[in-house]
Amino acid sequence: MKVKVAINGYGTIGKRVATAVNQQDDMEIVGVSKTRPTYEARDAVRQGYPLYVPEGAVQAFADAGIQVAGTVDDMIAAADIIVDCTPGNLSEEYKAKYAAAGKKAIWQGGEDHSLTGISFNAAANYKESWGAQFSRVVSCNTTGLLRTLFGIDREFGVRNAYVTIIRRSADPNDSKTGPINAIEPSVKLPTHHGPDVQSIMPWLSISTMAVKVPTTLMHVHTVVAELKEAPTTEQVKEVLRRSPRVRLVSSRDGIKSTAQAMDLARELGRTRGDMFEIVVWEDGIKMVGNTLYYYQAVNQESDVIPENIDCIRSMCKLEEDPAASIAKTDRAMGI
Repeated sequence: MKVKVAINGYGTIGKRVATAVNQQDDMEIVGVSKTRPTYEARDAVRQGYPLYVPEGAVQAFADAGIQVAGTVDDMIAAADIIVDCTPGNLSEEYKAKYAAAGKKAIWQGGEDHSLTGISFNAAANYKESWGAQFSRVVSCNTTGLLRTLFGIDREFGVRNAYVTIIRRSADPNDSKTGPINAIEPSVKLPTHHGPDVQSIMPWLSISTMAVKVPTTLMHVHTVVAELKEAPTTEQVKEVLRRSPRVRLVSSRDGIKSTAQAMDLARELGRTRGDMFEIVVWEDGIKMVGNTLYYYQAVNQESDVIPENIDCIRSMCKLEEDPAASIAKTDRAMGI
């Protein structure tokens, strides 16, 4: 018996979750939703996904010649679990709908931890979402920090972590936001990323700052971590090599920037050219005493996608062992 998954919001994250769900042998898509008859709605139909729309939008889709399977309420009724990728201002409304229908639901990192009371990362706290009705997969940047810091903390202990996030200004398909020719600091300090990491690793002392730059490819993190032990640089590299969904690259191999990191994803034959792993520059990892320095890059469109799949497994009690779920997801997605 496959778990029936609905994706509410077929956008940047939603369409990638749909592809990933389709690749699993223990879950199936029962529907995706769109609010407007866009090219993404047409693509959903082309992909063979049942398309559901808000009740008030049915006529607009009909006028655009896009066939729909029913309303969003119909989709919720057909699902065992909903992956919610809708804008943040709709979260409370849909939470009430899911609760009334007795359905499970996963939200994305744009929502506050308080919405669900549980935040998810497959390697760090898989079992906290076990059988839960509601959970939240943390944001792309938080996922990136957890993927690397969790293993380092487990092996050597992290006394303090200081992170600067160089943020992309928009996704590649976004022509509305910026900056275009500027670097924009986030002046509300510390930024939300540290507390978001602490929603999963509450014991970790972490401080974050961020600046927004005119690129669409990836985020880059500069990490300085004071460790409780003083391992060698090679010992840290070995921990990162073993960490799930972390990919070590080298500038000596020509991967000197986010442009080459994303080109590598295309050369690997990834769907949509996505880089699901966190890219860490191996020749940029350095221990000095007990202080660790490293750089990592996050493909904001895709690193959270496998986490959504593992979250479905945990909430629906499909696989009790976190490592087994991670391995199953990664095999299916070609990670």
